[in-house]
Amino acid sequence: QVQLVESGGGLVQAGGSLRLSCAASGRTFGHYAMGWFRQAPGKEREFVAAINWSGGSTSYADSVKGRFTISRDNAKNTLYLQMNSLKPEDTAVYYCAAKLTTGWATGAYDYTYWGQGTQVTVSS
Repeated sequence: QVQLVESGGGLVQAGGSLRLSCAASGRTFGHYAMGWFRQAPGKEREFVAAINWSGGSTSYADSVKGRFTISRDNAKNTLYLQMNSLKPEDTAVYYCAAKLTTGWATGAYDYTYWGQGTQVTVSS
């Protein structure tokens, strides 16, 4: 079992920044890949970013590439998402997820454990 708890969401103006965190417990954090997904009202959950077990390989959705950075600290059992140059269309509930193998993936179906989500609202 893996427990995931997101934090760091909030209300920010367009152009601003937020840093999301995801605290993991349970299985050894450094043994599995992690991802960030988001879901806006009335829309399907979509991939945002993913990172492999070591942090040496990452992947981003085109919509956030160059603005968001995913990282992890295996010593602290924590995943991060630094979000810069935020846009109103980034407004969504953001979820972190754990994939029980070492390589990242972009499909939600590849991830086994999910956090409860944290709301990010970007005002124009």
